[in-house]
Amino acid sequence: MIIPPNSPQQSGCCKRRALEKLMGVWFTKNLGDAMLAGEPLEQIKTLFLSAYERAGNPDEMALFYRHESEGHLHCEVKIYFTPASAFVAETVDAIPCNKPSPDSLDLLAGSETAWSVLLPE
Repeated sequence: MIIPPNSPQQSGCCKRRALEKLMGVWFTKNLGDAMLAGEPLEQIKTLFLSAYERAGNPDEMALFYRHESEGHLHCEVKIYFTPASAFVAETVDAIPCNKPSPDSLDLLAGSETAWSVLLPE
């Protein structure tokens, strides 16, 4: 259950997270060079899985990632956090972004159902 954002039961940060979740805001974190991204990727995955289990493993909560080059010599690893993962995204200083294209996107953690729920074709 989501407590309405203007409810007196919510603190400032909780109100912001509730608003972001309701508005469908995705988040991204650039981990940089793919050759060096393994350790931070695993740390974020571990943090996510802990929050995911506490939340009851909801289908809307998932982490996706992609190797992106954007014209650079080396590709970078970018993680995408679903709106339901806003708390984890905030914890690792991810920034708001548009919903990613499913092209070349891989599921890092969460339910396989997340694909059909969040990124239907």
